[in-house]
Amino acid sequence: MPRLFLLRHAKSSWDDSALDDFSRPLNLRGRAAGPLMGRHIADHGLLPERVLCSSARRTRDTFAAILPYLAGDFDARFLGRLYQASAADYLDLIRKEGGKARTLLMIGHNPAIQEAALSLIGLGNPELKAMIGEKFPTAALAMIDFDGEWSRVTAASGRIVAFFRPRELEAVDATAPEVDE
Repeated sequence: MPRLFLLRHAKSSWDDSALDDFSRPLNLRGRAAGPLMGRHIADHGLLPERVLCSSARRTRDTFAAILPYLAGDFDARFLGRLYQASAADYLDLIRKEGGKARTLLMIGHNPAIQEAALSLIGLGNPELKAMIGEKFPTAALAMIDFDGEWSRVTAASGRIVAFFRPRELEAVDATAPEVDE
């Protein structure tokens, strides 16, 4: 059963107005949320076999923040196509790039990551889908399961399993710095 993790990049900085959108780094909150989500991923065995990450700086920085928590071997690819992608682009990449991996992590941007999650979810807890529909905050992680192979994933063919938001993780992790979404 293939499992998809959709991770929105952590909070980015707008401090340097000379930087274009593609080049914006993480801000202080983003640099705190990344390791928090990385620890959660590791603590719960949510480890990817393949990672598809937007090549924008804030997504690469988010990947770098969770990387120390990812054990084992995995394949990572940085794709310019994920920057300014649509939900349809996400579906296309899932089908083409999922390969034989049982677990696929995509690190991307809103609104596409939220729209992709909503379009893929057909089953599961409706409250989780409603939460995603309301807001897919920075550094949040959706977990969606599918039957069959990645190449056969279609709209509404997934089952939402979980939706983790940094604010909730921070509330249960006494060692974590406060993260504001």
